[in-house]
Amino acid sequence: MKYLISVLIGAMSYGILSTIVVLAYGEGYKLGEVVGTQLLTGCILAWLLALYTKVRESRKQRSRTNTAAAVKQAPALKLAWKHRLLLMLAGAPTVVTGLLYYQSLRYIPASLAIILLFQFTWISVLIQAVSKRQRPDKITVLTLILLFGGTLLAAGILNQGAADFNALGLMLGLLSAVSYSMFIIFSGKAVPAAHPAYRSAWMVTGGLLLLFILFPPYFLFNGLLWSQLLLFGFLLGLFGAFIPPVLFAIGVPHIGGGMAGILGAAELPVAVLLSSFVLHEHVSGLQWTGVVLVLVGVVLPELYKLRWRNSRTVTSSSV
Repeated sequence: MKYLISVLIGAMSYGILSTIVVLAYGEGYKLGEVVGTQLLTGCILAWLLALYTKVRESRKQRSRTNTAAAVKQAPALKLAWKHRLLLMLAGAPTVVTGLLYYQSLRYIPASLAIILLFQFTWISVLIQAVSKRQRPDKITVLTLILLFGGTLLAAGILNQGAADFNALGLMLGLLSAVSYSMFIIFSGKAVPAAHPAYRSAWMVTGGLLLLFILFPPYFLFNGLLWSQLLLFGFLLGLFGAFIPPVLFAIGVPHIGGGMAGILGAAELPVAVLLSSFVLHEHVSGLQWTGVVLVLVGVVLPELYKLRWRNSRTVTSSSV
């Protein structure tokens, strides 16, 4: 249960981000300043965790030096510079996703922006189907239909019309979903044998360097960092770049990727709820119906996979 709760809290943390960003925009802060302080805070926290992990591993290794367990224990992967560079490159899509997603919040409501970001579910399926040259199965097609229909309802397009929404905001939101899909595909293949704490630290570092190239960190020198921007950056870094990766690293290995995908959908209702209660954005009953359909579309394939695996396990055990 504690591992389920760990992943659930990590997913819910992501849902808080859009509300914090909108509040930061309301105080007059710019995109580069908001994302810059978020990644800077996340990078500092990630490296503190990596340092703690290294010290803890060193103590364990010293305590087991003269034991048989130390001889049998597989050595941890030592990150060469090529591994570090690969992880830094894998962290780049997170920056692109954050920039596109946060910029879309300037033009469209936060409740709509999170719906568009959640299109990464079917975009990832499409990318993998094209790359592997395989047609989606029936459960995948049903999932895509639910996601598409739920998106139309949740976005309010059916009762308001697409013309009522900013075209640039819609495009930025969809592009953030494409970028996030690429991150999911590439990040899992980047040095998977490395410790999660070290992987996270190097990926966030790569993202921070890319961001500072795109948006030079003038806020570090003009005194703006020590204003209210530091609070927003700390909250974004804590709930976006630190807590979720740590909690996922703790819980996912114990509950499996399928259950983690189901619990990860908790990000969506949290974001919509906060946009409604904190930002006072209007969310109609029809839109909530769409949110439920999107959640069903996210959960359905994972439940199908779990059922299929359980049936295979029962069949093999009976044989």
